[in-house]
Amino acid sequence: MTAPEELELTYDAVGATADPFAASSPPEGYRGIEKTARIGAGSAHFAAAADAVLAWGVQRNSGFGIRGSQSVIEGSTVTLLIPFGPFRVPAAARVVYVLREPRRVGFAYGTLPGHPENGEEAFLVEHRDDDSVWIDIRAFSRPANRLWSLVSPVLRLTQEFYTRRYLRALAGPQG
Repeated sequence: MTAPEELELTYDAVGATADPFAASSPPEGYRGIEKTARIGAGSAHFAAAADAVLAWGVQRNSGFGIRGSQSVIEGSTVTLLIPFGPFRVPAAARVVYVLREPRRVGFAYGTLPGHPENGEEAFLVEHRDDDSVWIDIRAFSRPANRLWSLVSPVLRLTQEFYTRRYLRALAGPQG
């Protein structure tokens, strides 16, 4: 049996979500998505949001379980436990990059075999010049195989549902 850290990513465009145009120009055959929301204001909120995003806070606050590294580390492998009705669908992923800048923090994970989709998803927090704090979710994906393709409308709705939850996951006072 292959250890999760030895599994190959299920797509070729590794790191593509670092490009701010990833959603509007996803790799061929993939569907792009980008959503941004204001989640607060001030240095304290940015610091708290940055710490949370690097501890899987967006996913946890959206109802996911995390098996594996409890903090975001480039190259680490996790299994996301995605709530789907009364079930939790396991979705294997690897952190493909981590961003730590004075006013932007975040990361992206890529899918591994066993994930319902192939692609990448990024979670970025930014402290803008007007003192507002924003979250940016960028992704590109497609169903992982024929079985998942049969339920692709459900996958799309599920992704949109969780993307809305992600946008609220780190929200705080809007001061």
